[in-house]
Amino acid sequence: MRRYLILKLLAITMVVIIFVVVVVWLAIDTLAASYFVTLMEKYHISPEPAHAMFIDAVHRYLLWAFTGAVLLAVTLSYVLMRKVLTPLTRMTGITRDIAAGDFSARVPAGSRDEVGQLARAFNRMAADLDKLENLRRKLMIDVAHELRTPLTNIRGYLEAIDDGVLPSSPETIALLQSEALRLASLVEDVLQLAKADAARGRLRIEPIDARQAIETAVESFRPEFDRKAIAVKVTAPPETLMMWADRNAVGRILRNLTDNAVRYTPPGASVAIDLAAVDNHTVFRFSNPAGALLPEDLPFLFERFYRGEKSRSREHGGAGIGLALVKELVEAHNGTVNAKLTGGRICFRIALPTLPTDPII
Repeated sequence: MRRYLILKLLAITMVVIIFVVVVVWLAIDTLAASYFVTLMEKYHISPEPAHAMFIDAVHRYLLWAFTGAVLLAVTLSYVLMRKVLTPLTRMTGITRDIAAGDFSARVPAGSRDEVGQLARAFNRMAADLDKLENLRRKLMIDVAHELRTPLTNIRGYLEAIDDGVLPSSPETIALLQSEALRLASLVEDVLQLAKADAARGRLRIEPIDARQAIETAVESFRPEFDRKAIAVKVTAPPETLMMWADRNAVGRILRNLTDNAVRYTPPGASVAIDLAAVDNHTVFRFSNPAGALLPEDLPFLFERFYRGEKSRSREHGGAGIGLALVKELVEAHNGTVNAKLTGGRICFRIALPTLPTDPII
């Protein structure tokens, strides 16, 4: 690629040089030579010998200048173009490495010109691809790990029943059903997360009553709140607060946050849900006891398969996908989501645009 581009650039330079030489040559043969003859005749000097010497000398100097210009153009074109095109040549090699699955290589980007900007943009692209590849590998490992545990339990129970070690009793069948439901729940969570990734740009934006959406989510978990004697307090402005969003996506966001609250709130504790309008955004706040969560857990709460209360995650059955799904759906609406620890409680804050906006594609 480099040689081919150098030849094209050199050809352009040669065309310019030849054009200049031809123009000067013709100008001397027509204008300068005629002026020289007129000047010689004015002083009564025979112009023929001097005219021939003048033309020959000028032509000779033009040829020497043309030769020097060609040599200089070739040298400078080779040196400068080699310096300019080296990052492009490296990009070509790195592109082959990326196509083969190696995303670690980078292009040196020392200059501030267009080639340097292209090199930096190329490096950012390679870094993003490297990050995506690492996330893909981590996702595959996490999914395999999460699927392996219930499948191993189911296989162990079935082998024990087949060997006669465990009786085929209602209790054993209930254990098998529990593991099967846990497996189905994990598969459904992974499917919903994949759908959330694919949903960006295909949201059905419509007006939604924010308070009604919260009440619907809370009522769907009312039996769990009552079973654990958890007090739920919903605070919202008296006037109707309308927002523009995808109804199904907002319902999923609120259900996941409510499920997270009821799952990790101990019996007899309280959950607070606040609704407010702030700077053209509808803001939801979910607050419940933090349990074993630590400040260093906060940056990772919205990552896939991350569970802050690792010692209790199996008991509660969470796979660490619910909050990752919340983050995907909120960002698809051009919204923001974050979490903070205050006074032993964890508070999730979700801000969705009140007015319709173009979803992230």
